[in-house]
Amino acid sequence: MEAYLDNSATTCLCQTAKEKTVEAINKYYGNPSSLHSLGTASQKQLEAARAAVADSLFCQAEEIIFTNSGSLANNAAVFGAVHALRRRGNRIVTTCVEHPSVYECMASLEKEGFEVIYLKVDKLGRINRSDLMKAVNSKTILVSIMCVNNEVGSIMPVEAAKAAVRAAGAPALIHCDAVQAYGKMPLKPSRMGVDLLSASGHKINGPKGVGILYVRKGVRLAPYVLGGGQEGKIYSGTQPMPAIMGMWGAVEELPNLTEQLAKTRQLRDYFVAEAVKIDGLCINSGDDALPYIVNISLPGHPSQTVLNFLSDRGIYVSGGSACSKGHRSKVLTAMGLPPERIDSALRISFSRFTTKEEIDMLLCGLESAESSLRKKM
Repeated sequence: MEAYLDNSATTCLCQTAKEKTVEAINKYYGNPSSLHSLGTASQKQLEAARAAVADSLFCQAEEIIFTNSGSLANNAAVFGAVHALRRRGNRIVTTCVEHPSVYECMASLEKEGFEVIYLKVDKLGRINRSDLMKAVNSKTILVSIMCVNNEVGSIMPVEAAKAAVRAAGAPALIHCDAVQAYGKMPLKPSRMGVDLLSASGHKINGPKGVGILYVRKGVRLAPYVLGGGQEGKIYSGTQPMPAIMGMWGAVEELPNLTEQLAKTRQLRDYFVAEAVKIDGLCINSGDDALPYIVNISLPGHPSQTVLNFLSDRGIYVSGGSACSKGHRSKVLTAMGLPPERIDSALRISFSRFTTKEEIDMLLCGLESAESSLRKKM
């Protein structure tokens, strides 16, 4: 038996996603932009997939743009918004714990002369609403705040951004990186007050190679990928139909998110209650974090050493964000954790397929790792 508990990095393909992917490869291989019957058939499937994703977000199909990943959706949102509004202001507000696909965009924009305000987080990885209100001024053109942190699962007060923008009289667009939230908690962009929202197929048991960007109707973005004008002229290029149809299949198979969230919270609470019995183990995620992600530390035992120990026994977790390989976590650093906890951190991430048996296997593995590695010290 194996225990795959690295679902925040990627997930396995669900059955419907597999079927839709194979169907696209075998049947819908025509270019959706072609005017012959094969192209028309692919175009119909493309729009059906778009409608399914839109339904999952309670928005209109025309508000969904397909990209090649969540990271590219984030890039398209950030650069598209800033370059569309650069004549109206120079300030961007984000957080110090964003995913690299947002954080690195900000570093690039700073080199272009934009002023970027990085909101600090508390010891549980959450920003303060009052800090957000103070940071947004009349020259702010973009506010980009993730919905759920990819390392510790903290849920950000994204809905507060709209109030901050209105209070400041700012022209800002509001972007939310919802890659770790989509398919795990109910999301409705219009209720959240966001103009742009990013998500990814391979985090919800769909294939890699497809992401989506919600663009509120009426919002204008500067094109991110130039070419034939596909995807609302924002993200040109021939659409990857196998990946898009695979994501459609994953969306179709999503369970009731509220019910699944409650089930996952029970598993998370069970894991935490048992894990803290292991000598020295610390929980870095807050009780109010999204239960799909639990960050832990075994101080004195480097992350990679424990990860390898577990991997040899068929237990798969992460040493942190898979997109920050080899670097000390800026998220845990921003939370003020001491170096020994940061360097021993592991991210445990669940999916709707995670079982209690897998969690028990992990608990046994962690206990064995702590005992075995302590004897070697």
